[in-house]
Order: sequence, then structure tokens, then C-alpha cells
Amino acid sequence: MEKQEMQQIEEQEIDLLEVFYVLWRNVWVLIVALLAGAVAAGLITVFFITPQYEATSIIYILSKTTSITSLADLQIGSQMAADFQIIATTREVLEPIREEYDVRGEFEDYESFVECVDVENPANSHMLQITVTYPDAFLAAQISNAIADQLKVQIAEVMSTDLPSTVERAVMPEEPASPNLLINFAVGGLLCFAAAAAALLLRHFLDDTIKDEEDVAKYLGLNTLAAIPLEHFEEDEALQLPPKRKPGKANSGGATGRRVSK
Repeated sequence: MEKQEMQQIEEQEIDLLEVFYVLWRNVWVLIVALLAGAVAAGLITVFFITPQYEATSIIYILSKTTSITSLADLQIGSQMAADFQIIATTREVLEPIREEYDVRGEFEDYESFVECVDVENPANSHMLQITVTYPDAFLAAQISNAIADQLKVQIAEVMSTDLPSTVERAVMPEEPASPNLLINFAVGGLLCFAAAAAALLLRHFLDDTIKDEEDVAKYLGLNTLAAIPLEHFEEDEALQLPPKRKPGKANSGGATGRRVSK
């Protein structure tokens, strides 16, 4: 049992060394694939992917007249935040804003508009973060603030209280949130690198032709007594062959010799 385990370990080590040797022998192919993938991903990112900007506004769901006197009130406030998180993406809140700010005509209906709106309730808080993702940085901030204002009106109507407070107004972002050029560079290069490595290994392991003494011992289980290089063997055969003589030239030479002898 121990001998079999040792043989299996040796075979695994040999396979790993073989894989390393195949990859190292084609290292330039892998480097070219890595660079080509990174450049291709960068070009696609720059010329074919539309940048998306994110703007976030924050509101405090409790108004100035709301009093919190106990732990039960705090728990109720947290539950209310979860409820208002759902209300923020209803048609009553988003539909008027879609009709007002969809200047590009990108949102044909409510379903397409709600996909660009993300409303979050940070843990253990009574606040709502309204994040809007849009190709235009200025409109992203405007839409986020409009949703916050509309949501405050909706909360006041549901709670029959004053308007909730605004914690932070959305500002126009300076840099796009996506796509990330560096990440796309890295992902594109690694994908092409992995694809090239897989292709090289697949071609190597599917090739079952015998090329040297190691293949003879590995696949046939035989020992090699001697090896004759194919190039030298062909050169020796070429040296041993007599030169070819054309029949026409030989006859003419013989005839000329007979004339001279006469």
C-alpha cells in the first residue's frame, strides 16, 4: 500500500512538473495573450460601454414633531424604515419623476425606471439612502433629490405628520461609478491568459504521439537501448547513395571516346 501511494505521489509530481514545463516553454504565448486580452478589454470599456454615474441622497424618516421616548418606539421606527423603503419604489413616488426627468427617453415604463433606483436602510438607523444610477451625472443627482422630496411627501401623508428631514442632498458625481477600467483590464488579461494556458495544455495532453525516450518508457513501459537521430540518419543515407547518371550524357561521352580512338 505504501509503495502504491508513493507511486501515485510521484506521478502527481511528474504531472505538475510537466504542466509547468509546458507553460514555461510557451511563456511568450501566454504573455502575448495576457496583453492582448487587457488591451481588448480596455478598448471595449472605453468605446463600447456607457459610463454610469451614481448620486445618493439621505433622508431621516422621522419628522421634527415625532418623539421617541422608549425602546419600543425605536423598534417601531426601524420597522417603519423598512416599510418606507418599499414605498420609495412604488409607482406613486417614481412615476411623476420618470415623466419629468426622462429627457433621453431611455425609460419606456415604470419597470425600466425602477431598475436604476436603489433604496437602502442602513442597519440600526431611521434613515433611507436613495441612490440613482444614470448615464448623466447631473440628472443622476437631480433624480435622486426629486425622489427624496417625493418620498418625504408620501411619508408625511402616511404618518399624518410633518415632512421628514433631509440629511444630505445628492451632489453631481465627478467620476463614473462604472465601468472600472483597471478591473476590466485585469479581468480581460486574466481571462485570455487562462484561455491560452488551457489551450496549450489541452493540445499537449491530447497529443499521444511518441517523441522521445521518456514517452517510450511512459506509454509503452519499455527501456530504450539506443536512439538514432532522424536528421543524422537521413544525412548518412544521402551519402551512401551513388550519384545518378543521365543516360543521354553517358552515351554521348562513350561515342565521343570511340571516335577519338579511331
